[in-house]
Order: sequence, then structure tokens, then C-alpha cells
Amino acid sequence: MLKKIRIAVAAFFLTAVTLLFLDFTGTVHAFLGWCARVRFVPAILAANIVVVVALILITLLLGRVYCSMICPLGIFQDVISWLAGIGKKNRFSYRSPRKAFVIVRYALLTVFVLSALLGISFITVLFEPYSAFGRMISQIFGPLYQWGNNILAYFAERAGSYAFYSVDIWLKSMSALVVAVLTFAVVGVFAWKSGRGYCNSVCPVGTFLGVLAKFSLIKPRIDKEKCNNCGLCAKNCKSACIDSILREIDYSRCVVCFNCLGCCPKGGIMYAMSKKEKTTSESQSAESLTNDDAARRSFVSGTALLMLGIFTRAVHGSVHGYEFDGGLAFLEDKRAPTRSQPIIPPGADNTRNYARRCTSCQLCVSECPNQVLRPSNSVSGFMQPHLSFERGYCRPECVKCSEVCPTGAINPITTAEKSATQIGYAIWNKDLCIVNVDNVPCDLCAHKCPTAAITMISQSADDPASPMIPMIDTNRCIGCGACEHLCPARPYSAIYVEGIDSHRTV
Repeated sequence: MLKKIRIAVAAFFLTAVTLLFLDFTGTVHAFLGWCARVRFVPAILAANIVVVVALILITLLLGRVYCSMICPLGIFQDVISWLAGIGKKNRFSYRSPRKAFVIVRYALLTVFVLSALLGISFITVLFEPYSAFGRMISQIFGPLYQWGNNILAYFAERAGSYAFYSVDIWLKSMSALVVAVLTFAVVGVFAWKSGRGYCNSVCPVGTFLGVLAKFSLIKPRIDKEKCNNCGLCAKNCKSACIDSILREIDYSRCVVCFNCLGCCPKGGIMYAMSKKEKTTSESQSAESLTNDDAARRSFVSGTALLMLGIFTRAVHGSVHGYEFDGGLAFLEDKRAPTRSQPIIPPGADNTRNYARRCTSCQLCVSECPNQVLRPSNSVSGFMQPHLSFERGYCRPECVKCSEVCPTGAINPITTAEKSATQIGYAIWNKDLCIVNVDNVPCDLCAHKCPTAAITMISQSADDPASPMIPMIDTNRCIGCGACEHLCPARPYSAIYVEGIDSHRTV
């Protein structure tokens, strides 16, 4: 029964989180958006103390159920391991943790925590499990999902139905795709060969929760009186944490999958309150801790302090193609200009806050209806979403990215607040403007500017009949990118938006 409950809960969370990254209409998020917020690292970065405390208490009470029921990357590994085990029985075996292995495992956790504390997003981005899963879904499976949608839209349109509509499918970031494919390959190989090997050797969240799970109140335990050392429990343990010879379980690696409970022919494994048994050392000495215990508890204390630092800081702180223009001519696709400062989403407040909190999960990229968010290819802010306006502009009435961000990197804002928030400012390049290059009149940038920050003036003050060119009032410009997107100049717009370090109200 316990295993069935675990599988049902795990299936729900895996399906829900997957749909959040695949859905491009925003419909799913209205019902299941909370599933993205009950994640350990995003909750810490968002200073969501309720979620963080709840997950820690659940681990101290029930063990690593977060890894087996809530974490989508962990559940994904279970699916791969299940596929690898079809037609095979008893394929696992106990692996005693070597000292070097343990040191590397905790070293990865330490580096991860320090990088989050110091704002080194590159490391945080690569190893945060929820974000790694999100990138795999959005970058690898997202296009397949969209192709399927477009096929349905094609047949629906011919049947006179508009239940589906076609969407553009394009490569938003080569680096994000490469990282997603590599992550899929590494995690997939680990899961295929050794079940939860990735969880218990690389994942920093799994390592930290494993330390807490050692002290969990309820856990799988072996009844030594019933155990006959048959080894079936160890052969079915995908975490390779059961030593059937010594009749011991390494609770730092146990993900509470309940596989061992159902396979024991003697009923010698139960999920129940721990029973502390006196050891020889305890009977000989009144001292409570061995060297290993002291080291372990020191590590827990140190890691907790570092995570508290992150929490406190959180509180305060492509392939170019062509298209037709009505069938009259070929239009070269727009290309992104070189910006000295990237444009971060409205609600991010400033680049420092954004860099520290964003884990590059790509949920905002998947949900953006205007196609302006895409993962960065730069080393600084690696894969963190920035704005670019080749395929659309950031419409003042849209605040979708601020609604879905689970880490607090993008704070919730209203449409009124967004319309008054400057995320960048427009710059005009006279050498690219068709008024100068082709000697044709154009006022599209001024006509489409939602804040009337662009006005047309005579190129020559002494000649009122001279061509009209745009003049930009940077105090009114909010950096929405409408002018850059709609500018007819190709491949680079004659007017483009430059980002700013800190957003301000205009």
C-alpha cells in the first residue's frame, strides 16, 4: 500500500511539473503553478520559509520522501530505472560507500552552497535538480510537444475548428539545448545502470537531505530476528543502500521507495519508528558521539549556516532563415544586436538580485507568450533568461513571467507597475535607419511606442522639409522593445534597446 501511494504521488508531481514546462498557453499554470514552488532550492532562493521548514520537517519525520515523491528529476530517474529493469529481477546490489566517494559527494554540496551564497550562478544552474529537469523538458521535449500541437492545429483548421492553434518552433539557445542533452544523457545513464546513482553521488539536494534523513523519526528498518540474510532487499534497492550481510541501511542514500518492503519473504523490513539499540561502545563509555558522528553533525551545522546565509540574502536582498512579407519579397530574419548590458525581465529589480536567485529552470521562457525570453549564451548569467526582440516585444499588459517564477528572481508585479517600470532604454542608429539608407519616410517606431517616448523631428533644424527621424526621450522609455521588433531595417534594427543594471519607475 505504501509503495502504491508513493507511486501515485510521484506520478502526479512528475506529470504536473512536466506539463508546466510544456504548456505555452498558461492554462496549466493556473491550476498547478504551486507545484513549481514546493521545490527545495527555489524555496530557499525565494525566501519561502513555510516551504523550506515544511520540507525539512518532512525529511526529519519520514526520510527522503522529497526525493522519491516530489523531486521531478528523482522521479524521472525512477522511470528510466523501471524501463531498464523490464524483464529483469534482482538487478541491484549493495555498494559500500568509499571514503573518497563520500568526500567528493559532500565537496559537491559544499561548492554548490558556496556558489549560491556568493552568487556564482554557473554552478547553481548546472546542479540544481528541479532546474535541470525543467531544461530537459523545455529544450528537448518542448519542440516535440509543439510539433504535435501544430499537427492537431492543421487538421482542426481543416475541420473548421479552432480548438488548437499553430505556434512557432525555433531554437532559443544552443547552449541551453547542449546542456539539456548532456544532463539527459548523464542522468539517464546513471539511472539505467544504477537506479538512483545520480541522486546519491552528484545531486546536492539529495546529499543535504540525506544528512537530515539519518536522523529521521520514521524509516525503513530491518528486524534482525526475522532476517535470514537472503539478500533480496539489497537486490531490489535502487539506491544500493542495504547491506544484507550486516543487516544495516545507509539512510543517507535511502530515498524511501519501499521496494524493500514488498520483496522480503519474511516480512523482516518495516517502515516504522526507529529503535535505538545499544552498541558496545555505548555500554563502555558515556560519551555520546564517535568521530564520524561528530564530523557528520559538524557538517550539518556548517551547511545549515551556509544555507541560512543564502536564505538571509534572499530575504534582503541560431539558425537564421527567411520569411515572406505577403508573398512580394523575401525578408531576412532579424538578428539580435550586441548589447553592453543584458535586459532582465520586469520584476527582477536589478541584475544582482536576478543573478543570485535565478536557477535557469526556463519556466518563464516556456510560459512567455511574446517569445521575448530566451536563455543567455554568455558565461556571465549562463542560461539565465534575458529579453531579446527578434520575434516579439514585451507587451506592457503581460506579467506572465512574474507569475510563474518559483525562486523570487522575478517578483510578482501588476500590469500598472510594469507599464511604469523601465527595464532598458532605446538607442537609434542613424546608419541603419531606412530614412537615411533608402531615403524613404518611416515613423513606425514612434507610431508603435506604447509610452510615446519617441517623436519624429526634422533631420535638419534649418530645413523643415528634411526627412523626419526619431528622437527618444529616455525618461519615458520603458524598454519594452516594440520599436526594435517592429523596425523594418534588416537584419539589425535601426533602433534597439540597451539594458540597465537597476530597474526604475518612470
